[in-house]
Amino acid sequence: MLSNKAKYGLKALIHLATADEKCLAGDIATANNIPRKFLDAILVELRNAGILNSRKGKGGGYQLARPAEKITVGQIIRILDGPLAPIACASRTAYQRCTDCPDEDACAIRDIMLDVRESIALILDRTSIASLRNRGNRESQLLR
Repeated sequence: MLSNKAKYGLKALIHLATADEKCLAGDIATANNIPRKFLDAILVELRNAGILNSRKGKGGGYQLARPAEKITVGQIIRILDGPLAPIACASRTAYQRCTDCPDEDACAIRDIMLDVRESIALILDRTSIASLRNRGNRESQLLR
C-alpha cells in the first residue's frame, strides 16, 4: 500500500511540475491539503535524493532538479517508501531470504510476489511525473 508520505511526495512533485517558478512549501501544502511539517520533511528527503533544488530567502522555494519527464513514480516511491516488492524475498534492492522457507525456488508465494513486483515496477517505472500532471478526472477526459 502506498504510504501518505509517498502520496504527498507525488502530489508535491505534480504541483512543482505544473508551476512555472519556484514554489514555497507552505503554498504546496495549502494547495494540496498536506500537513506542512510532514511536507517539509518529505521535501528535504527529495532534495537530498537529488529530485528537488531549493533556495532559501527572497525568491526562494522548491523546484524540480530535472525535467518532470525524467522523474518516475517508481523512483519517488523507492526514495520515500523503500522497495516496491510486497515481501522481502521478492525485492531487487532489499532482498532478504525468508527464515521459514526451506526452498525459495519452490515457493509459490515468492513466485507470485515476484510477478507482482515486476508488474508494479513496469507501470511505476514507465510513468513520469510529467505524465501524472495530465492524469486525473478520467470521466471528464472520456467525454472529450
